[in-house]
Amino acid sequence: MTAAVTAMITAVVGVLGTLFAPVLSQRLTDRRRAEEAGAAVRERRLTERREAYTAMNRSARQFHTLLKDALHRVRDGVWTEQDRDHLEEVRREYRDRYAEAQMIVPERILDASRAVNEVLAASDAAVKRLDRGLARPGEDPDAALLALKEAEPRLSAMRRLMREDLGVAD
Repeated sequence: MTAAVTAMITAVVGVLGTLFAPVLSQRLTDRRRAEEAGAAVRERRLTERREAYTAMNRSARQFHTLLKDALHRVRDGVWTEQDRDHLEEVRREYRDRYAEAQMIVPERILDASRAVNEVLAASDAAVKRLDRGLARPGEDPDAALLALKEAEPRLSAMRRLMREDLGVAD
């Protein structure tokens, strides 16, 4: 190659480098921004799930505890209007957290929460029937307490799945 050709090639490469550098820089910047935006979306979704899991776990456990207390109080004849109101307030809170979670959590978590919900809803219905004197045959507070115990392993399973989904390792 002659010096003139070498100089011409060097000049062309230099001009092309100068022309394409902003384009390449812009593409790299766009890619980085897209990655950052994706990471922000993933972090926001993880935060939403964590908050939903925390609220649902807390409200389910509180509802479970109050149902257990309600059955003891109904059995002992000390169930009051204030107790009814408090249980209803906690039931509504649980229902709201459950409904919120249904919109953002994976199906396997919903399956676990449905299993918990079945027991809690049945126990709530039993408390109401017992309170009104409309118990089903064989239904009494002790039988309802025994049925409510089924919520405990389901609550534990739900919590375990939630923790796994959040990446919490034991």
